[in-house]
Amino acid sequence: MADRYTIISSDTHAGGSHEQYREYLDPAYRQAFDDWRGEYKNPWKDLRDTSLRVRNWDDDVRNEQQEADGVVGEVIFPNTVPPFYPGFVLFAPPPTPEQYELRLAGVRAHNRWLVDFCNRYPERRAGVGQIFLNDIDDAIADVHFIKENNLRGGILLPNIPPDCKHVKPLWDPEYDRLWKVIEDLDIPINAHGGTGNPDYGRYAATPMLLMNEVPFYSQRPLVYLIISGVFQRFPKLKFVMTELGGAWIPGLLRDLDAMIENVRSGSIGELKYRPEDAIAGSATDYFHQNVWLGASQPGPAEARVALDFMGEDRFMWGSDYPHDEGTGPYTREHLRQVFCDFDEDRMRKILAGNAAKLYGFDLDALAPLAAQYGPTVEEIRQPLTELPENPNMALVRGAKGKAA
Repeated sequence: MADRYTIISSDTHAGGSHEQYREYLDPAYRQAFDDWRGEYKNPWKDLRDTSLRVRNWDDDVRNEQQEADGVVGEVIFPNTVPPFYPGFVLFAPPPTPEQYELRLAGVRAHNRWLVDFCNRYPERRAGVGQIFLNDIDDAIADVHFIKENNLRGGILLPNIPPDCKHVKPLWDPEYDRLWKVIEDLDIPINAHGGTGNPDYGRYAATPMLLMNEVPFYSQRPLVYLIISGVFQRFPKLKFVMTELGGAWIPGLLRDLDAMIENVRSGSIGELKYRPEDAIAGSATDYFHQNVWLGASQPGPAEARVALDFMGEDRFMWGSDYPHDEGTGPYTREHLRQVFCDFDEDRMRKILAGNAAKLYGFDLDALAPLAAQYGPTVEEIRQPLTELPENPNMALVRGAKGKAA
């Protein structure tokens, strides 16, 4: 296998069907689920189309497509609609107090389903469990479940929108006991792109407002955890930003560092501050201490971040399978387009080594699969000089990035 790469995608998605989820629900909620399911209409084409949606749970289809793309390991985020959710899991806002009991039952059903899904191919799959922040005791209980059931992907951190007043913001110190449990259990915390937007209402401009601002809101958890001192108080927390790009990070940290220095000095213009208003270190220091990047379908700019800012030890490649904007079925072409000039040692870290270390993959267990399905080192060294017929979105974006 020495001349082939092992590829672990730090960003894939899966979930159960409603029929499957029903079997994982606490029996006390099954009648309520049947009533809810009879009224629910799924607006998402890829979750209505049978040929597409089965990729979320069908082992044979999923493994065949991943192997054809050269991917032999995956960190698995949610993708379908769990019981009692209003829609796609990543876009769903935090449950209201009235929704909480049923939504919690639904997310726990997903976590139970995910345990079995990962256990069928434990060397390949690291599942990311879900929690809510409405009740910290419930969240801690779910963190223990995630750890005890070997969901090695860790937890998906709920991103609290600014118009959500019934869940405490991420900078609230009451979460410290949750952060302490997560740190002690050595569980990664994952923030995923596409979350945290406020409710824009029903307007013609709403779809474009959401798409324009979702990068900003998805980046907010990083700022909150730095500025509120969470990383200062819990230096061993492992915080992963997935499908959030990366080229924006240096500029944001420069701005935060300057702001922290001004607060530490006592003023920003006419605004006055006390010494205790500033955190002890710089935002850049806490970033390098606590943060990893799951770079999904990265373009050339994100690849430069791996070299020029983050270093090579905390940058992980992701495919975003099975989403249309992901790299499949042209992952090899994507890697040639973006990484052809990266040396082999660095590529082995980016494609597998870093994810294996963070999420607990056994590279020796994956070696036979990589020997059979992984792309060769020489193949990835060949620059992509022309796009295939009908290229996917990732290749088109990459080509534009090269041209720029």
